Amino acid sequence: MGAAALALVAVSLPVRAQPQAVDAPAIIKAAIEYWRDVSSYSVSEMAIHRPDWERRMTIRVWTRGNKESLVRVVAPAKDTGNATLLLDNDMWSYTPKINRVIKIPSSMMNQSWMGSDFSNNDLAKADDLIEQYTHKLLATETQDGRKVWTIESTPKETAPVVWGREIVKVRDDYNLIEHAFYDQAGELVKKLTSLEIKPMGGKVIVTRQRMQRVDKPGEWTEIVVREMKFGVDLPASVFTISNLSNPRE
Repeated sequence: MGAAALALVAVSLPVRAQPQAVDAPAIIKAAIEYWRDVSSYSVSEMAIHRPDWERRMTIRVWTRGNKESLVRVVAPAKDTGNATLLLDNDMWSYTPKINRVIKIPSSMMNQSWMGSDFSNNDLAKADDLIEQYTHKLLATETQDGRKVWTIESTPKETAPVVWGREIVKVRDDYNLIEHAFYDQAGELVKKLTSLEIKPMGGKVIVTRQRMQRVDKPGEWTEIVVREMKFGVDLPASVFTISNLSNPRE
């Protein structure tokens, strides 16, 4: 869940070298790698809230490294089977109602994913924050007894991104607690906020987060993680177009 993802899309240091100094790029990289680990499997509930209705669905997510992920809807029945596959920088979606796999063009990357407040881009581009941005430490503070770094991420001149800048807050255990997105004019557009952090899957992770647009305070999308496993053995066949439309996992 994007970073994000979905969250979902969304980004283990015990198996990697931790940055020893307050190095903004290293902190960003560590935060994304902490969430994704070398591989992961999760089950989450997503609630899309609007002033006059609310829609809920259950999703399963498989990830391997920073370049492979598969997101599949498993409930409710009318949405079951809808799925999204990320391979390197390419993204495909599968809709069982029309039994068709569609490659998502760059022009559609900012469109909503499954009607939520997360975009296709949020699902696909977690590693863009590492590769396409420069990072600067803005502040270091203490919240609830933990150190929190505030980092400004600015896209490189040739980066194929839509945001003018992003402000990320990372806790000293490398959990990302806030991610704000600003447009080219410097105006805040939307914000991803971590609402619950607790032990799951063998480490402490964000288990509930909300994405919300600034101009629509009555609308938001929450993702709650119900099950998480890290370092799982995932065959390459999981991350294929064939498995996207004919699941075997």
